[in-house]
Amino acid sequence: MLPRTFLKSLHGVACALAFSFAHAQTLPPLPLFDAHMHYNVEARSTMSPAQVVALWRKTGTVGVLATSRPNDSTLDLIAQRAAGIHIIPFLRPYIVQPDRNDWFSNPKIEQYVEQELKRGIYRGIGEFHIFGKDAEAPYMVKIARLAKERGLWLHAHSDAEAIEIILRHAPGVKVIWAHTGMSTPLDKVEAMFVQYPNLVGELSYRGDLEEAGTLNPRWSALMQRFPQRFVVGTDTWITSRWSEVEELAAFYRRMLASLPRDVAEKIAYRNGFAMFGLE
Repeated sequence: MLPRTFLKSLHGVACALAFSFAHAQTLPPLPLFDAHMHYNVEARSTMSPAQVVALWRKTGTVGVLATSRPNDSTLDLIAQRAAGIHIIPFLRPYIVQPDRNDWFSNPKIEQYVEQELKRGIYRGIGEFHIFGKDAEAPYMVKIARLAKERGLWLHAHSDAEAIEIILRHAPGVKVIWAHTGMSTPLDKVEAMFVQYPNLVGELSYRGDLEEAGTLNPRWSALMQRFPQRFVVGTDTWITSRWSEVEELAAFYRRMLASLPRDVAEKIAYRNGFAMFGLE
């Protein structure tokens, strides 16, 4: 027979675990700040702005970094004046899809960006695509320095080499790294986060986030080391991706559930709020 003191101790542990589980079950779902959303012209033809807002409400999305190609659809979303949802407009330097290939050397895009900036509403520029030595382009230098001078964020879909070049163009410029490099090794991600304090990682399309149905331990350690440096995103870059938004919201909540609640809240929405002065 087991000693009574041991049994009492075991009972106490069981009660504590049961309380923790019950408490976790009663916590409200994490609100989400979607830091990578595109409402492109193709999606605009199938989903109205009101339908987009309704989807955000359904998924508990309380903030959105909004971009579109062209930027008109972002203005349509802002015009909804969606109570309780912060819509943060970014200027995307694309008019049509092929612009992603040469926007940084296209005089037409330079004129377009200059004209759009006159609206005075944008909090950042991007998401844009640029890789490797292309980031040395004179217009990329100009954009990086302009963003630094005006306090704008850059949202870059880039490899590590291009990110580091951009950050050298304008030391201290604020950069959201789309997909946190997508396939950049985590050792390199960690080294860059140590070196560049104004670099924030956005987590969509990081295929290594999940391991055995929960958050990859390497990612867990990285998030807890840099709890204020990550944000989530849906990246609705093609229209079919909109049908996955609910599933993506559930995925992020499942991944973040293994983190301490305060860290999970930061990554889910508080970091997005802090980046744009919303709280």
